[in-house]
Amino acid sequence: MLQALTSVLLPVFFVSGLGALLASRFPVDQATMARVTLYLLSPALVLDVVLRTPVQLAEAAQLGAAYLLTLGGCLVLGWVLGLGRPTEQRRSLSASVGIWNSGNMGLPIALFAFGQAGFERATVLFLASFIGMYAVAPAIYSLKRPSERAAWRELLRLPAIWVTVLGLALRALHVTLPQGLSRGVELLAQATLPMVLLSLGLQLGAGGWPPLTRRIWLASAARLVGGPLIALGSGVLLGLQGQALAVLVLSASMPTAVNALLLAREYQADTETVAGVVLLSTLGSVLTVAAVVAWLPRLGS
Repeated sequence: MLQALTSVLLPVFFVSGLGALLASRFPVDQATMARVTLYLLSPALVLDVVLRTPVQLAEAAQLGAAYLLTLGGCLVLGWVLGLGRPTEQRRSLSASVGIWNSGNMGLPIALFAFGQAGFERATVLFLASFIGMYAVAPAIYSLKRPSERAAWRELLRLPAIWVTVLGLALRALHVTLPQGLSRGVELLAQATLPMVLLSLGLQLGAGGWPPLTRRIWLASAARLVGGPLIALGSGVLLGLQGQALAVLVLSASMPTAVNALLLAREYQADTETVAGVVLLSTLGSVLTVAAVVAWLPRLGS
C-alpha cells in the first residue's frame, strides 16, 4: 500500500515542481490560469463525474449528510486555530482545514484500498466535497464583504454550481449527451488536475517556500489527524457502517485541496497561509494517509 501511495503522490510533486521551476524562471499570469480552471475546467470535471458515476440515492444522501457534518466540524476546528489572528488569516485557516483533496488523491487511494465499490462511494464524496467547496469557500473568503447578498452573488456566479444542477437534471431525465459533446467534456475534465497542480507549483515558485509558522503546522495537523477523527464521529452519528464509513474516514484524511488555493487567489484571501497548509499537509499525508489506510480494514470489515 505504501508503494501505491507513492505512485499517487509522486506525480503530484512532479507536476507541482515543474510549475514551481517555470515560475522561478519566467513571469506567469497566475490569475488567468486560476480562472481558466475555476470557470471552465472544474465545471467540466463536475459534469463528467455527475454523468458517469453510478449512485444509489439513499446511500449517496447518507454519505452527503456525513460529509456536511464533517465539513462543519473541520471548518470550526480551523476557525478556532485562527483565534487571535487577523480576520483574513483566520478565514484562510478555516478553509484550509475544511477543504480537503478528495479527488486526485482520495479517489485513486480509495480504489487501491477498497476496489471498485469503494471507488464509487469515494466518487460520491468527491462530488459532495466539490459542491461543498464551491459553496463554502467563497462564503468564507468573502465574509469581509458588506452584505450576505454580495456573498450569495459570488457563489451563484460560479459555473460549477449550475453545472451540478444541469448534470443532476440530465440524469433524472435519463438524457444522454451527444457523443461529440460528452467527449469534449471529458477532455476538459482530464485537463483539470494538471492545471490545478501547476497552479500550486506556480504559487510556490513565484513566492518561494511559504513560511511554515506554528499556525500552519497546527492547521496541517488538524487537517490530517483531526479530519479523519471528525469524519469517524460524524459517520457513526449518522449510522454509517462498514465500507461506507471507512471510505468517509479515508476521504477526510486527505491533505488540503489545491483548489482551496485557487479560490483564495480568486477572492484575494491570504494565499500565503493556504499555500503553506497545502504544501505541508501534502508532504505529511505520505505518513498519515498510510497509517489511516493500515487501520481502515477494521472499519471496512
